Amino acid sequence: MGDGAVRHIGAAERRARLALRQRLAPGARAGTPEEIADTLVALHGTDPATVYLAVAARLTDPGRTVAETERALYTDRSLVRMHGMRSTVFVFPAELTAVVHASTGIAVAARERAGLLQQMAAAGAPDAVWLKEVEDATLTALARRGQATAVELARDEPRLKERFVYGAGKSYEGLHTVSTRLLRLLGQEGKVVRGRPLGSWTSSQFRWAPAPPHPELDIAGAQAALLDRWLTACGPATEADLTWWTGWKVTEVRRALTAIGARRVQLDDEEAVAAASAMGWVTADDPLTAPPAASAPWAALLPALDPTAMGWRHRDWFLAPALRPALFDRSGNVGPTVWWGGRVVGGWAQRADGEIVWRLLERDGVGAEAERAVAAEADRLRSWVGGVRITPRFRTPLERELTAA
Repeated sequence: MGDGAVRHIGAAERRARLALRQRLAPGARAGTPEEIADTLVALHGTDPATVYLAVAARLTDPGRTVAETERALYTDRSLVRMHGMRSTVFVFPAELTAVVHASTGIAVAARERAGLLQQMAAAGAPDAVWLKEVEDATLTALARRGQATAVELARDEPRLKERFVYGAGKSYEGLHTVSTRLLRLLGQEGKVVRGRPLGSWTSSQFRWAPAPPHPELDIAGAQAALLDRWLTACGPATEADLTWWTGWKVTEVRRALTAIGARRVQLDDEEAVAAASAMGWVTADDPLTAPPAASAPWAALLPALDPTAMGWRHRDWFLAPALRPALFDRSGNVGPTVWWGGRVVGGWAQRADGEIVWRLLERDGVGAEAERAVAAEADRLRSWVGGVRITPRFRTPLERELTAA
């Protein structure tokens, strides 16, 4: 995976790369949501608002965020919301859906189907033949309707309303409808995708739509293609970063690194060193001969689950460990963050009256210039959000504190 001397890439250079490759420096912003998604590979879609907020932070004209993102998602369908890495919902460029499905979706879907059938059997629910009949009827109804909610589909296929007990006798016991589990499974299998929501752009009540047709790809080839795209946007990255982001086995990551001719670089991330993983990887054509020109200090207000903040497992090079308890929930989901010069320096929130409030948690190298720049970004965010209220799906300590003040 590369010959010759191993070049060192320090934290400052990684932050300079991040400013440009993640389209966060003002001069690197994009004109359309498609450009942003293509650059970043994927936008987190678990929280619907994150997609729009992440786009707005990187768009030249944030006032066009909602109209342009809805056009891309629901009119042109140049962006697709679907299950991807780690069985998480993301928004991908349409041309990448086949790669994502083959590289990550197939294995996850197989486990999900086996698990669903096992749970149904334990609950005394009908068998695989019955489930296949319901599935076929559901897909037929969806094709006829074009897009529909689970409730609408249940009118065509009443068996979707049937329920079974999941985890009987366990602390997590619950009553599941067939529609909830089956539609999720069909999404993981690449047969359906999430369509237009019932409410505004912050709504999590989605319609379902047939998945766009795509070719069946070789799994190893698809994994190599996805890893190459991601390293272009996020490299250098450690092996631990790669296995975490993709959800693949370490053997699959190593195979993909070999396939794309990835090159090794030396990192000085203390967190990575402590994990005995200070070796990073970049693409074969990464311009290692000279570091990227350092951009002027820049500020950004990124949303909860932003793809940059969630992009790596090892984050010490842009996020001080002391800040994590305030900015992450107990499951490891990052909340809204304030950035200055390529580092997370605080967090922000929106209060009930619509005011955007923020707090700096890191003062090293963060002075009056930074405060003015952050205030300007808060005004930029407020100007296009308008009267819409945003509450992150996963609440974090600082976000809760700021909204309660």
